[in-house]
Amino acid sequence: MTDQVAALGALKRYFGYDSFRPGQSGLVDAILAGRDVLGVMPTGAGKSVCYQIPATLLPGVTIVISPLISLMRDQVDALNDAGIPAAYVNTTQGGDEQAMVLAQAAQGDIKLLYVAPERLETERFRNFATRVPISLVAVDEAHCVSQWGQDFRSSYLGIGEFIAGLPARPTVAAFTATATERVRRDIIGILGLNAPQVTVTGFDRENLYFDVLKIETKYKAAWVARYVAEHPDESGIVYCATRKETEALAAALNHTVPALRGAAGGSAADSVMRDGPAAVAYHGGMPADVRNQAQRDFVTDAVPVVVATNAFGMGIDKSNVRYVIHHNMPESIEAYYQEAGRAGRDGEPSRCTLLWNESDIVTRRRLLDMDNDNERLTPEERETVRMSKRRLLDGMIGYCRTTDCLHVYMTRYFGENTPRTGTCTGGCTNCDSTFETLDVTDIARSISRCVHDAMYDYDDQGRPTCGPVRQGLGSGKIVAILRGSKAKDLIARHLDRCPSYGRLHDAPEARIRDVLSQMATDGFLSIAEGRLPIVGFGQRAAETVAPEFRYEIKRVERKAAGAGTGVTSRADSSSKSAASDGPALGSYAPDDENETLFQKLRELRLSIARENSLPPYMVFNDRTLRDMARLRPITDAQFLAVNGVGDSKLAKYGKRFMEAIAGFDD
Repeated sequence: MTDQVAALGALKRYFGYDSFRPGQSGLVDAILAGRDVLGVMPTGAGKSVCYQIPATLLPGVTIVISPLISLMRDQVDALNDAGIPAAYVNTTQGGDEQAMVLAQAAQGDIKLLYVAPERLETERFRNFATRVPISLVAVDEAHCVSQWGQDFRSSYLGIGEFIAGLPARPTVAAFTATATERVRRDIIGILGLNAPQVTVTGFDRENLYFDVLKIETKYKAAWVARYVAEHPDESGIVYCATRKETEALAAALNHTVPALRGAAGGSAADSVMRDGPAAVAYHGGMPADVRNQAQRDFVTDAVPVVVATNAFGMGIDKSNVRYVIHHNMPESIEAYYQEAGRAGRDGEPSRCTLLWNESDIVTRRRLLDMDNDNERLTPEERETVRMSKRRLLDGMIGYCRTTDCLHVYMTRYFGENTPRTGTCTGGCTNCDSTFETLDVTDIARSISRCVHDAMYDYDDQGRPTCGPVRQGLGSGKIVAILRGSKAKDLIARHLDRCPSYGRLHDAPEARIRDVLSQMATDGFLSIAEGRLPIVGFGQRAAETVAPEFRYEIKRVERKAAGAGTGVTSRADSSSKSAASDGPALGSYAPDDENETLFQKLRELRLSIARENSLPPYMVFNDRTLRDMARLRPITDAQFLAVNGVGDSKLAKYGKRFMEAIAGFDD
């Protein structure tokens, strides 16, 4: 039997699929042939299968290095449920339990052993690794090894040394969803991959609809609450920038969402997931038991929404997340792509919405400056990391402000040569909007002049008293000067005497802020770092005084948002609050009868999951249930023909699902 035939057999037996997804087959073949690999594949593309299938066929044990111990349990539970013996060793276990797991692995009773990178540094594990045949080392979230990535973790730097110290070098497989060309080079070099096969399958997630809304901070919670209330049967993740925000927003949702649903005339009986709290908070500052319970409540559908910091989600395999909302702008495109990509892992249509405003940029810059105290790095290395994160943040700001297709923006960011138009697959708010071009040359010139004027003090005749006395002012002060503000601190500093004072008194404040922000993005202005970012001149500043200078911005041609929404661009909150109000989100269009059966199968899945203390998606994902509702299998052979049903799932769950289908047809 060839490796390819054996791999396909294992794929069907354990996971119920007849063929590999794009990119998987080549990576599996290379690993089985003993070649190192680097797989760069979007979230939901099946990276884990690329090392799990070889692990079932190779002798010895496969070591899987995963960054967060809180995620290992779900991964291991899913493998064991599929019939693949797997285990983990981490700090949630006592010494005796760890020793028992390692002994089982040494005896060949475990095929995949999950550990955190820090585990590789312990004496017990190193002794184990020198005694046990290790065929494969799989490094998940491999971008964490690179200082140029968005999730650099110094503990990953020891993986290459660990591999080099093994008695016999195993095949090494590295996987990530987000890696620019520079990060890929780092992964190969630091992990010591030997002439690896590099497979990049493409970054576009065709089943995801991307949405960007610029909205005032005070209106964000209400927007999120309404969205959650309008989607009671859907799982969602809401990301916040700080721990405090996660707790406040989760509490607000639990208070507001039930009232909104009641006002809409809904009842708990109408929904599979509507009982209990609407949301649970999750962040790294919580006690481990509270954090783990929050995760379990979410993945088991006990709670439909988790409100979390970026501490949540890496490696989460919950396939039926239907929406991801970012309450704040993330720190990088890499982070956003990975976090938003947790929606629709089963391939079903899903939505990713980013809420942002200018204050998010200030917050992110402040957090960036605070998060720079890694003692394992030299001062020079820490500065390199800081500057790298600053560049990553600039890319994220560009995403928020672009009027191009959002799918295209991301794929081009990761190095794909995607045409700028005509390729929007899952849909996005920009491609669904019509833009008007506004000439804002006068505003841009006035802003540039004010940045200059703000560096000086003036006498009562408006003349500079001496040379520059300050480096500049913050953007809020620049806007206040241009609009002729009577604020006391402005008057006390005699900034009402500068030539730019009141020059744009008739211009809307939001318009001035938008132009200032866009000028910073385009290089005409710079924003110095610090707790109070200072506006200065960028490399292109001199162009603003040239006679031929012209400056334009694009704005959405759309009816104004309703009063009190706080939405200032992209789309109004009413037209984009519900997926059903936007464009079609996918190709699946069930008839009423199939949809009724699908809902009954969901209820059965939830019952079985609770009986077995499993997340529902580990029983079957939504796509498999929809296939059942369409095919209506009532024999073992028919049930195995359903996408996502393998021998193990047939033996465990087939009888009850086929009985439910037969009963429905009767």
